[in-house]
Amino acid sequence: MPTDPSAAQLAAAEPDLRHHGDSEVGGGLVDLAVNVRTGTPPAWLRRVLADSLDGLAAYPDGSTARAAVAARHGRAPEEVLLTSGAAEAFVLLARALRPRRAVVVHPQFTEPEAALRDAGHPVERLLLRKEAGFRLDPSAFPSEADLVVVGNPTNPTSVLHPATTLAELARPGRVLVVDEAFADTVPGETESLAARSDVPGLVVLRSLTKTWGLAGLRIGYVLAEPELIARLAAAQPLWPVSSPALTAAIACSSPAALVEADTAAKATVADRDHLLTRLTELPGVRVHGTPEASFVLVELAGADEVRLRLRAAGFAVRRGDSFPGLGPDWLRIAVRDRATTDAFCAALGQALAI
Repeated sequence: MPTDPSAAQLAAAEPDLRHHGDSEVGGGLVDLAVNVRTGTPPAWLRRVLADSLDGLAAYPDGSTARAAVAARHGRAPEEVLLTSGAAEAFVLLARALRPRRAVVVHPQFTEPEAALRDAGHPVERLLLRKEAGFRLDPSAFPSEADLVVVGNPTNPTSVLHPATTLAELARPGRVLVVDEAFADTVPGETESLAARSDVPGLVVLRSLTKTWGLAGLRIGYVLAEPELIARLAAAQPLWPVSSPALTAAIACSSPAALVEADTAAKATVADRDHLLTRLTELPGVRVHGTPEASFVLVELAGADEVRLRLRAAGFAVRRGDSFPGLGPDWLRIAVRDRATTDAFCAALGQALAI
């Protein structure tokens, strides 16, 4: 006779929302698990950061960096909040908001849901379907949802949702959070809402981690209406962003840096196309949707075992079973240069043949 699942069984079936790609790497493995651009920070940015160390005796003042970020997106400084990495913004939103019905789109970066749950907020999951290419359907969202969180491009699906579709999700009384941590991996940052101040309740999160290789420095920012920015700032501790991180925000907002980022994004497109071509040569490997970011999500039977074989062969990829809506047959693969991709796909072919 069937029995109800135990609490332990339910816990075991629940995805680990706090598992991230950095735990997959190390030990000399070739890193295809973390979506940070290789060869970063660039030499010029390293020099700028090194020079900033002369000012460490003073408390950090974020006004110049805030203005630089605001100018970069055509916003007012009052619409910008600098954060200790974009991930801090999820915690601040969970602390400052009191949602009655929060909806988080999945599969996507899991930290927004984890932060909301840690703050005691119930969370509903809206699962996008692989059969639909992991595309958004605005009609699927409950009208009562007063907080909606979605990534664009979405991690781990690499799907880039149209800005018009995202704007359809906005309505009076709702906070719409769009995580654009990977927006600068898309040439021209098409479909970004970062410059939009006409969408009610819109909150855009950005990160300097992916393109500039600053995960260890922790620098990101929030773009939103001044009233909400003030509420989020009130939830921050004093001096939340270090002087070197503020220097990075200024440097990476410069016109020259934006040109470099776009050039890198175009190179990523070419490298991603090469990866997709090589993946089509492998039996049983399927990509759903149209990847637009610096990573690709693949489905293959027994991916959890294949991942371990790849580790034995010297390659780290991101497991998919910690993302709600996926499972053990999914892997996320970072886009790398062609030589690395060729070596990886050769190893993947051997892992599949076992």
